[in-house]
Amino acid sequence: MNASGKKQYIAEIIRRLKQRYSSEMKTRLDHSTGWQLLVATMLSAQAMDSTVNKATHSLFKAYKTPKDFSRLKPTQLYKFTRSIGLYRAKSRNIIKSARMLAEQYNSKVPKSINELTRLPGVGRKTANVVLANAYGINEGIAIDTHCITVSNRLGVVRTKNPEKIEQALMEITPRKEWGNITHLFIALGRDVCTARAKLCERCVLNDICPSSTVKVVK
Repeated sequence: MNASGKKQYIAEIIRRLKQRYSSEMKTRLDHSTGWQLLVATMLSAQAMDSTVNKATHSLFKAYKTPKDFSRLKPTQLYKFTRSIGLYRAKSRNIIKSARMLAEQYNSKVPKSINELTRLPGVGRKTANVVLANAYGINEGIAIDTHCITVSNRLGVVRTKNPEKIEQALMEITPRKEWGNITHLFIALGRDVCTARAKLCERCVLNDICPSSTVKVVK
């Protein structure tokens, strides 16, 4: 499939997924500020959003701004985060990031990938989530495990490398859809295209997906 064909293919995928999952085109992580979303996203790595939301419900009542977090010791966060995997390392990185923001950015979360990824524990995925969901900025595409599975099954890529998948999707997806495609692929992955099983008979893409088990009569 040439470049033009790939762009038409992804456009049709997005069109269909929007019809099916338009209500899910937003993060499930509870937040009211860019800083809160950054913290929640850092905690969400290899953890369920529902588990993170339970933890941050109390956490954000106790501490609100990067300056508040910058004064803490990691052990003071543990009572809020211990239900989350890798909570010790995540807590340390959150505090280090808070101190860096307080010292260098006047406690404001920067609005570029280059600056965000300078923060301890913040990679491209986290940066893209914050930019798209807190500020409506599409500078890249957040790639999680669902996106990896779906992208490969749709034949868009043949790699599990998040950065290569992000680059491939950016080349064929309109910039205005970069934030949306993450949510749409996650919604599809949670619903019918899980890593463990494909429920192709229920999928809105089953007649165009090369991995579909549904036989299409032409």
